[in-house]
Amino acid sequence: MAADIKNLDESTFDETIGSSETPVLVDFWAEWCGPCKMIAPILEEIATEEQGLSIAKVNVDESPDLARRYGIMSIPALILFQNGEPAKTMVGAKPKSALLEELGEFL
Repeated sequence: MAADIKNLDESTFDETIGSSETPVLVDFWAEWCGPCKMIAPILEEIATEEQGLSIAKVNVDESPDLARRYGIMSIPALILFQNGEPAKTMVGAKPKSALLEELGEFL
């Protein structure tokens, strides 16, 4: 995993999301999820290229309470947090261009 992407769980999530000065895109994923594996390298590219955006991952199998808290029903689910609050939700794997287009207003 790229050094630019943080792994979060119940013990680190709130502090990391709440203290970030930049928007944080959180990828809710699981090891067994094929589309999650497809989107992972795209997120690594974005993490490297976009300085005004932080990217984090939450494994839903390891942190089910976080998945429940944000109503994650399908994965991959991406939630963009701004100022500690959810600002945009996207579900499913998308090409890089589509992700960047959806995130455009926050970058």
